[in-house]
Amino acid sequence: MTIRYEANPPKIIPGADMSELIEKFADRIKVISKKCDAIHLTENVLGFKRVSPIRVGKIIKKDIPDLPITVSLRVRDKEEKEVIEFVENCISIGFNGILVLMGDPSQSGKTDSGLIPSRTVEMLKEKKFDAKIDLYLSISNKPNFAKIGKKMDAKPKGFITQVVQNSEQVQKISENLKGFEIIPIILYPSQKNEKSAEFLNLDLKEYSKDFKEFVAKTHEITGNVLLTSPSDFGGLNEFLERGI
Repeated sequence: MTIRYEANPPKIIPGADMSELIEKFADRIKVISKKCDAIHLTENVLGFKRVSPIRVGKIIKKDIPDLPITVSLRVRDKEEKEVIEFVENCISIGFNGILVLMGDPSQSGKTDSGLIPSRTVEMLKEKKFDAKIDLYLSISNKPNFAKIGKKMDAKPKGFITQVVQNSEQVQKISENLKGFEIIPIILYPSQKNEKSAEFLNLDLKEYSKDFKEFVAKTHEITGNVLLTSPSDFGGLNEFLERGI
């Protein structure tokens, strides 16, 4: 069973002691890594400037060298040279995979670079980076399979979904994308994550019913689960401690 935990590095806050925030973040990863199989580090979620997944991932790898780590790579605000440098850093640190995605618009108003995730994966494969690190693309939880030809043609290692809402969505994605690794994202349901649930149009009360079975069924279908809990680390940690 491959259970992954999605971790958002600390926001960059003017005047804050960033070293202390990074240390606390790394300590949380040490705690939860004992209950899951891998970690996924995001980059600038919702366009807010956060500590680079490269920086925090390097610290985590030093402390927990055997922990598999994947990271998100936003291409919206990077030039090709920056993308290549990011990937080379990931490989040198020993990360296992990179999710190439557009990313949310920058809150600082930075102009889009014009790079497209599928084409970026193709470029990285042309340069043989896929022989050194796995490359993933993102996909909707309800994709129109007739309109994702470019993503499929890029031939990534697999796809990481948006937050899935039920096992039927997972089954449909898996059946239509045979040959690709599928990593579904699942939101941990709790009151602290209520704002995230509202943002995702999830009925938290209904969604939370038989949650453990939902996670188990998702893993049965894909062999992978990526759990996210943006505002409730403690709740998810306890859930994993009880076992799936």
